[in-house]
Amino acid sequence: MEANDLLIAALAAGMLVAAFVYASVGHGGASAYLAVMALAGIAPQEMRPIALVLNVVVSAVATFKFYRAGHFRWRLLWPFAVTSIPAAYAGGAIALPGHWYKAIVGAVLIYAAWQLWLSARAGEEMREVRQPPFALAMLIGGGLGLLSGLTGVGGGIFLSPLLLILGWARTKQTSAVAAPFILVNSIAGLAGAFMARSTSLPSYMWILVATVLVGGWLGAEYGSRRFTNPLIRRMLAVVLAVAGAKMIGV
Repeated sequence: MEANDLLIAALAAGMLVAAFVYASVGHGGASAYLAVMALAGIAPQEMRPIALVLNVVVSAVATFKFYRAGHFRWRLLWPFAVTSIPAAYAGGAIALPGHWYKAIVGAVLIYAAWQLWLSARAGEEMREVRQPPFALAMLIGGGLGLLSGLTGVGGGIFLSPLLLILGWARTKQTSAVAAPFILVNSIAGLAGAFMARSTSLPSYMWILVATVLVGGWLGAEYGSRRFTNPLIRRMLAVVLAVAGAKMIGV
């Protein structure tokens, strides 16, 4: 069912802000896009492909910006990505029943809200960084990839806190690794969904793509050099929590 002009404008406005905030920390913004769509009443079968496409756009921009700023570490990315890519493809090929999709996405949104709220007071950590164990990184990557494909998130909202909590990366390095991790998972999830012919995109998709491209470019440019205003993150966290509760409660 196609959205009317007013709804499309509201979606675009919400996603513009989401793209800016999330790209500033190296994320694609899928959890926020899902939240905006949940609040707007978009059908579950449309939510996942839209979120994945927008994730690809914004995470590609964030990957470029953080790489150019000199924060990217290939040795940190590839053990996670090598298993996440096929898992995301497999997850994308699975079309969950509507009630299961809402429950899982609702839980993801509430978790994302919690992480975003905590990140509002985070600063540049000064700690000794160590390389993650190879086997553990592959195991984590596979799990996050599957979740990415199933729900339409890129997995970065889960990977980032793990990297920081376990001392595997500093803040800027985490953002620089999360962005390409989200990018490859989102592409793999989309490929799986389209190969399984379980998804389609609305005609207004190009408007949302153009919107998040602008927001993502500005956010990644800002975030690769400094941190986003904590108040904006907290406001977005509240939106995610409300949308998550709405998904679970419907």
